Formats: sequence, C-alpha cells, structure tokens
Amino acid sequence: MLSSQARGLSRLYALDVARAAAVFGMIIVNVGPYNTDGWASWIVRALNGRASILFVVLAGIGVTFLARRSLTKGITRRSTLLWRGLLLLALGLGLQTLEHGVNVILTTYAALFFLAAFMVKMSTRWLFWSATASALLGPVLWILARQTTHFHIEPAQIGDSPFQIIGAILVSGPYPLVVWIAPFFLGVWLGRQPLGNAKLQWRLVYLGAIAGFGAFGTSEVLVRVLGEPDTTQVGFDRMISAVGHSQMPLWLISSSGTAVMLLGILLIAVPHFNQGIRPLVVVGQMPLTAYTAHLVIIALFIYPGPQKPLEGFLISCAIMLGLILFAVVWMANFRYGPLEALLRMTPAFLRVTYRLPERHRRRQLARPYPRRAKPGASMEQKPTPS
Repeated sequence: MLSSQARGLSRLYALDVARAAAVFGMIIVNVGPYNTDGWASWIVRALNGRASILFVVLAGIGVTFLARRSLTKGITRRSTLLWRGLLLLALGLGLQTLEHGVNVILTTYAALFFLAAFMVKMSTRWLFWSATASALLGPVLWILARQTTHFHIEPAQIGDSPFQIIGAILVSGPYPLVVWIAPFFLGVWLGRQPLGNAKLQWRLVYLGAIAGFGAFGTSEVLVRVLGEPDTTQVGFDRMISAVGHSQMPLWLISSSGTAVMLLGILLIAVPHFNQGIRPLVVVGQMPLTAYTAHLVIIALFIYPGPQKPLEGFLISCAIMLGLILFAVVWMANFRYGPLEALLRMTPAFLRVTYRLPERHRRRQLARPYPRRAKPGASMEQKPTPS
C-alpha cells in the first residue's frame, strides 16, 4: 500500500499527465485539418471541444490547490490569482496576433483567474450547483445575446478597445465566459474532493462515462427525431446539439463528463507506472510553455496548415515529440518551465508582511515552556506500590 506522501505525489503526477493530454489534444485539433477524410479526421473531430474543456477543468483544480495557501512567498492568494490572470491576458492577446489561424484560449483563462480571486471562498455545495446552473443557463444567455446583438464570433486581440476585449471574453468570443465558467466551476469543485481516495476515483470514471456518452447519445437521438439545428441562424433549436464548441448544454455535459472520466482513469493508472510516464509528467508541469510553443510553431512553420488529416496528425506527433524532448531537458535543469517561472515572479509591491492575530500572539507569550506544575501538586514521583 502506498504511503500518504506517495499517494499525494501520484495524484499530482496524474494531474500533470492530464494536463499533457489536454495540450496534446489541442495541438492535434489546432494543426487539423477539420474534415471527414480518413481515420485521422475522426481523431480531430473527437478531440475538438473536449481537449480544451479538459484544460479548463484542470485549471479549476489547480486554482483550488493554489487557494489552499493564504500566502505564497508573501503574496496573498487573491493577489496571486489577479497577477497571473493579468499575465495570461497579455500573453493571450499577444499570441492572437500571430498568423496561426487558432482561437487562443488564454484570454478566457485569464478571466477565469480574475473570477477565481473572488470565488475561492465559496462553499463546496455552492460550487457544484453553480457549475450545474452555469451549464444550463450559460448557453441560454449566449443564444439570447447573439439574437439581440447579432455579433460575429471573433477572438480578442491587441488593438481592440477595452469594451471589445471584455465583450469578446464574456460573450462574443470563441470561448465565451458565460458558457465556459461551468467546467471551471466543476474543476474547482473537484479540487476540493479527496482525489486520492480509490472509491472516488472509480466513481469519477463511471459517472464521467455516463455523463459523457449519455449526453452525446441523447443529442444524437434528439437530432434524429427533431432534425438538424438550423445553422443559418441562432435559435433555441441548437440546444439539442453536442457538436464541439457549439456552446450548448449537451456538449458541455458530454465534454466535461469525458474530462472527468479521463481524470479518474489517470488517478487510478498513474501510480502503477514508474519512470515510463516521466516524459508526460514533465510536459504537464509546464503546460503554459507547451501551449504557447505549439502556437508559435504553427505560426512560423505550418500555417495555413496541412490539407489531409493524416498529414496533420503526423505533424502534430512531431510537435508533441519535440515538446517532450524540450520538457525533459528543461525540467532536468530547472524547477519550472520558462513561462511558469514568469507567472511565479510576482512584483514586490504585491508582497505583504503577515503578523499573527493578537489573540495568537498573546497565547504564544502566555504558554509556559516547559509546562509548569499545577499549584499544590508535588513534583516528587510517588512510589509504586509493590
């Protein structure tokens, strides 16, 4: 049986492998192409809208772990989340200006960090019901916003006005916050669960499978009965869709369910591997660097991209292999990835000096050491009766 420390390390390694899987899934989708030509296209279509949801769920879990410490190197957890959100926003806006043809998720990621700075104290029960309500109401708000404003889905980038950036992050972008907050709430809720518990791990597997495949199957049945939603206009007939990035409830439930299922499988399987899984662990320990690097590679060497899915899949495998080699070498010499280290370099003006509350300081001063004997008690040892 593993010790408690070993179980904790295995749990963290499982999350690292899940992050690597999410980044690799997004690489395959972003390299593309997205069509129906051959078996490789099935992989692209299966990962579309699921790898990014897994990425957001894991972000919620990571925020929960970060929020467990009130201070990190003299920085409050709220200041830490806000600072990291600001850096992610700047990085996301900058990456969107590159010619890679990809909608960068980091701006919505940044907004989720801003939101997390004020929601980390929510109760576990409220987090669960907030995730459920967001998955059902968020798509409705998105449809209503599109019907009333007739906006075009465009990502925010440098050069946009502040109102355009906020609007793209909240509603009009490819990752609208009103919808994507649901998997993030789910991740924060999962982060508060005892993920090292074997019963919970198996529960994640079968409940995630039921949600993932059940929602997708429900959508297929509804589409056969009611017909395909009208893609020429935005209406509530889209609510039956489970297509990737449709922003609809059945897609959210299906993709979140498969993310939870994969997380449960990795929590069970990773402790049985030794050094063989180390390359995936190190990639998962520098997910921001890996995500940014693949966008730069696509912009410099690949865009406008391959024409055949098999060609795109082989290019994706080459990018993933290069990232693994870089991560192994880098993490053998440094503790954090390049961009992960940048996130941790918080400015000095955010640091605070922490002092114990007055009642705790009085208690420390009043506590005698060694403990004094009670008044009237004899210090001599009583003889043991024979």
